Amino acid sequence: MSDDSSLPDHPAESTPAAPTPPQGAAPVPDVLTPAEPVSTGPGATPALRITGLRKRFGEKVAVDGVDLEVPAGSFYGLVGPNGAGKTTTLSMATGLLRPDAGSIEVLGHDVWRDPTHAKSLVGVLSDGIALFDRLTGEQLITYHGLLNGIDRETVASRVADLLDLLDLREAAGTLVVDYSAGMTKKAALACALVHAPRLLVLDEPFESVDPISAANIRDILQGYVRGGGTVIVSSHSMDLVQRMCDHVAVVAAGRVLAAGTTDDVRAGSTLEDRFVELVGGRQHNEGPSWLRTS
Repeated sequence: MSDDSSLPDHPAESTPAAPTPPQGAAPVPDVLTPAEPVSTGPGATPALRITGLRKRFGEKVAVDGVDLEVPAGSFYGLVGPNGAGKTTTLSMATGLLRPDAGSIEVLGHDVWRDPTHAKSLVGVLSDGIALFDRLTGEQLITYHGLLNGIDRETVASRVADLLDLLDLREAAGTLVVDYSAGMTKKAALACALVHAPRLLVLDEPFESVDPISAANIRDILQGYVRGGGTVIVSSHSMDLVQRMCDHVAVVAAGRVLAAGTTDDVRAGSTLEDRFVELVGGRQHNEGPSWLRTS
């Protein structure tokens, strides 16, 4: 990696004390506490507000007038079938893809009119985005911290905390290209967390991840929310979203079919059953006769 001595130092950021965790919950590590105070509850500025969002690729309408409001301090699930527009919506929400129409605000800051401030508040884990895998895990996380304008001393402290928190300490000196799928997801999550964002946007964070790594990542995300952060997670696992998220939106054909608290959206049934009811497409048949053994 090239010498970064020419990069300017910036004043270390102060971090507010984490809220007292619920009884029985583990204390929230400082590294999981957003760098700025977070106001939650009625009247608070939403972590994410999307209004009239549209995106077309040629003749295909990928996102068709999406309106969505994510409360600050929530664990928000985004579910939908393949091709529903989830990834496109999240890409626009995080400033990675310019919409054809509509507005996006992160904690009151317009993503396209005030991109520097808005993006500084967001940590992103995108599905399928390649990492700089010829760096070691420690180098990769450090690089992301420096790119976000954090001084070297603060970056070094946060990287050490994240390596321990994500159980990557022994692999810190290993090239990311040699990581397993679970280790790679955890390294990408560390990169998303290193600048202490107030909003985490995660696209399929559990895909190709073993059950132990997935459980560890869930614990970390829940700790981040307890510390005052907001998480938006896109996933195909209805059971996982129902257990993990307090809010959910169901998306299909580029539109939001239902959104609200998880209990309100599932309306007394499981989230999976409610999802199938909203989206449709389930076929009730026994299959061809040659598949039956008797």
